[in-house]
Amino acid sequence: MGKVTGFLEIDRREAKYQPASDRIRHYREFTIPMDEKDVREQASRCMDCGVPYCHGPSGCPVHNQIPDWNDLVYNDDWQSALENLHSTNNFPEFTGRICPAPCEEACTLNLENAPVAIKTVEQAIADTGWKNGWIKPEVAETKTGKRVAIIGSGPAGLAAAQQLARAGHTAEVFEREPKAGGLLRYGIPDFKMEKHHIDRRVAQMSAEGVVFHYGVNIGVDRTLDSLMAEYDAVLMTGGAEAPRDPQLPGQDLEGVHFAMDYLVQSNRRVGGEPEAETPILAGGKDVVVIGGGDTASDCVGTAFRQGAMAVTQLDIRPRAPEVEDKLVIWPYWPTKFRTSSSQAEGAEREFQAATLGVEGKNGRVTGVKCARVDAKRVPIPGTEFIIKADLVFIALGFTGPLKAGMVESCGAALDKRGNVAANEQDYRTSRDKLFAAGDMRRGQSLVVWAIREGRQAARAIDEYLMGSSVLPR
Repeated sequence: MGKVTGFLEIDRREAKYQPASDRIRHYREFTIPMDEKDVREQASRCMDCGVPYCHGPSGCPVHNQIPDWNDLVYNDDWQSALENLHSTNNFPEFTGRICPAPCEEACTLNLENAPVAIKTVEQAIADTGWKNGWIKPEVAETKTGKRVAIIGSGPAGLAAAQQLARAGHTAEVFEREPKAGGLLRYGIPDFKMEKHHIDRRVAQMSAEGVVFHYGVNIGVDRTLDSLMAEYDAVLMTGGAEAPRDPQLPGQDLEGVHFAMDYLVQSNRRVGGEPEAETPILAGGKDVVVIGGGDTASDCVGTAFRQGAMAVTQLDIRPRAPEVEDKLVIWPYWPTKFRTSSSQAEGAEREFQAATLGVEGKNGRVTGVKCARVDAKRVPIPGTEFIIKADLVFIALGFTGPLKAGMVESCGAALDKRGNVAANEQDYRTSRDKLFAAGDMRRGQSLVVWAIREGRQAARAIDEYLMGSSVLPR
């Protein structure tokens, strides 16, 4: 694929960032797009490797046909590349921005630590499509007369709704918030993905016949049973929002918050929605973020943009090796030392640090008590230390969907982790007509997995309603 000798002649290049000193002054995206010539050169590095692990089970969850659209971009056929990309991924401009790119880790050239810049090419294809007006509503030629309710408008719900509408069904999305997107809008900061990307897709989907109902919290404002009675099928895609709670001593002190409370509030503010009654702001404060994942990193970047004095991130894991053992790990996702763009903006990182508790004075947080841990993550006596803190964010991941409301009343079986139980073949729950997909079914995961599950669930529902389906899995 691509230029036969491209991987020998051309070095890997990635899109560059604005300097940290500039980008922390705003919430806009700060990646500097490559020009078309450079993107074509990077696409040309795709080699005819025989077995393209990049879009196999170890690489891309939606099975993007990466070698094919790399070749099309190299040959300057951007419109065909876009059609190919859309055949597997409804929202490539989302994944091109926020997916961690397991495809690049699975690239054969990653054996030499120089994988094809797949994520950069993917984003460029999608952005070029929007720029040239190639992305338009695809309205179904015939209607089936069937109605499907989709609960939740995150990536799984959006992907399912679009696929179902294109199959001729009436797809209606019920969203608790004032706008669509789920954690794409309210969890992921604008500096990683600006929200006009979501708005464009919502406009496209509305033109395709998808109906959005905002401000409707199923299980609270309206019962799930009422949807079951009114629609031919119901799909639950409510995400996994329940935060993992460490129940630390002092966690109830003023200034200690779960990460998502902070990020959602910030994103509402940036999006021009009404201010919270009690704003959480990091300006002029010492901030400690407990957790080493993407959500923790988003807290770091947001705190810097609010003018934090210092940000420290605590990770109980040891510092990972700079380079993984390729012969043991490849083509699977490796554990290796990574620095996110937010961490590169000036965060202090503490590894092998267990959080023992939160200290305070007069009801307000003043510090976080920590200790070093051994190989089994057990605190080592005598290694305790205190980190000064005016704000503490707990970012330890999520344990599954919120139980109160919809999940509690849905009548469907849950798995041992508390997710709504459904398999990956038909996405059916234990209750007839009720389906589940995305993080609500599989647990906390990536946007690309949510898109995959939404697409597959749409096909399963189409088969359920019509007996067969032409929608892709």
